[in-house]
Amino acid sequence: MSGHSKWSTIKHRKAAADAKKGKVFSKIAKEITVAAKIGGGDPTMNPRLRTILTKARVANMPAANIDKAIKKGTGELPGVSYEEASYECYGPGGVAIIMTVLTDNRNRTVAEIRHIIDKHNGRMTEAGSVSWLFEKKGLILIPKTAISEDDLIELALEAGAEDVSTGDEEFYEISTDPKQFAAVREQLDARKIAVESAELTKVPKTTVKLSGKEAKQALELVELLEDHEDVQDVQANFDIPQEVMAEIAGD
Repeated sequence: MSGHSKWSTIKHRKAAADAKKGKVFSKIAKEITVAAKIGGGDPTMNPRLRTILTKARVANMPAANIDKAIKKGTGELPGVSYEEASYECYGPGGVAIIMTVLTDNRNRTVAEIRHIIDKHNGRMTEAGSVSWLFEKKGLILIPKTAISEDDLIELALEAGAEDVSTGDEEFYEISTDPKQFAAVREQLDARKIAVESAELTKVPKTTVKLSGKEAKQALELVELLEDHEDVQDVQANFDIPQEVMAEIAGD
């Protein structure tokens, strides 16, 4: 899992860099709108919205954009109706890839995604053929400057976390069962521990080791899928050496 975990951290850094250019604001706005439509515009009563607002704050998304997205979801402002969907494929080296999308035109989105996959040595698959290789988890990144390792491990495990990874130079990574995600997050907030990112995502149960050309091809495919305007999240079950990831990601 180390290779995949490293990629999660690199993705976070890349998203932060993209946010400076406003590149991710539209994706976050979609998530906010959908969350507000499903659970209402009050984040204290809507855990999904509260989680997405953390992502918005980390990305330095303007408050006006956030407010507008919430009001579109609650119906106070006119807005587009988005549909959630998941698509699955196998990429270079037999890597399993699953992506979550929010789209106002499913036919257009699936055609564009299929084109990216076909063009980059991948093969789109039927629903369920890849998803069984992943499980839903809560992932929380904490800056190492915010708390000591021992204190965080004690706090997180007492709150119900499954694991705390300390291998990254900058961040601790807390892993939780989805049902315990909110409880762990609330304990961190109560202790005023800085949270760099917090999300419910899909984590691979097993990984595929890649190197050389296949590793670069797989990373390129994942990045192209992530860059698509309708794709909110991409997860892959690769295990790639950190130096290869750093080279591709420009880390």
